[in-house]
Amino acid sequence: MKYIPLADSQLKVSEICLGTMTFGQQNDESQAHQQLDYALESGINFIDTAEMYPVPPCAETVHRTEQMVGSWLTKQNRESLVIATKMTGAGRGMSWVRNGQHQFNRNNIRIALDASLKRLQTDYIDLYQLHWPERNTPMFGQYIYNPDEERDFTPIKETLEALAELVEERKIRYIGLSNEWPWGVMQFLNIAREFNLPRIVSIQNAYSLLNRTYEMALLEFCHRENISLNPYSPLAFGYLSGKYHNNPSVKGRVTLFDGFAQRYNKPNVPKAVAAYVELAEKFHLSPAELALGFVYSRWFTASTIIGATKMEQLKENIAAYNIQWSEELEIEVQKIQLQFFNPAP
Repeated sequence: MKYIPLADSQLKVSEICLGTMTFGQQNDESQAHQQLDYALESGINFIDTAEMYPVPPCAETVHRTEQMVGSWLTKQNRESLVIATKMTGAGRGMSWVRNGQHQFNRNNIRIALDASLKRLQTDYIDLYQLHWPERNTPMFGQYIYNPDEERDFTPIKETLEALAELVEERKIRYIGLSNEWPWGVMQFLNIAREFNLPRIVSIQNAYSLLNRTYEMALLEFCHRENISLNPYSPLAFGYLSGKYHNNPSVKGRVTLFDGFAQRYNKPNVPKAVAAYVELAEKFHLSPAELALGFVYSRWFTASTIIGATKMEQLKENIAAYNIQWSEELEIEVQKIQLQFFNPAP
């Protein structure tokens, strides 16, 4: 396992990050700890969670994931791990998270962080992220900005000033964004420069063979500004594992829970998945190995966030890190991308 810094920070993370959004819904505490132990044994030092997890979010299970990670964390060498969590933003309801107070203002940020620290049983968060923009933006399967849906949002300077206080208090080491767009990244960087406030070191956005919008919207920007990408959903909620291609009703998040398919319920997704499944077979790989090998091999990905419900899935996902990505594979993948261009943005 290789370890790299996030941007110019002192956070040195494994090139694989363990995502935890199934903990507390599809995985109980024992299974969660088993996954965490295996990840640690495999060289993974980077764990990502969120106050709203597990997913799908609901009042009955909210915060369980952080609690499960926290009970495991007490038994570990805390300083050897990089723990990331996320604050829920406005725009998606979830009245059960902080009574619906989701604005990124000073009071809400402090309340959210202190609660996460308590659940995680730690004194500090290595990477504290805003889960999605507070302002109106396309989200989770939407891809066109609609100005008719505008809403008020906390000035970014106020948000950064609140985060700066917590960095000064050593409750946060670094900050990042998630599900963000170029305008938002630009504003966070410009305001940080102008007022000497904390600078974002990373962005956590969806990126996979089915969704490569990052390459067009943010790649050059983040490269020139030295912002690390921690991609999530490299298997596109399991679509790129091929399991729904082989059996559309197979047990999985997409079939178990409503709303999971919204990003992938688009005309060219089945065709693109079929093409990638066929390509994987041609190169004697599983579809999951192909999809993960693609994301792991990108020069611009920092730490790829993987997740699993079963240990065999987790083992396969980590083992795919060792796949040798060839020029021939790259050529074939690009052919499919051009044929079915970003089928699930």
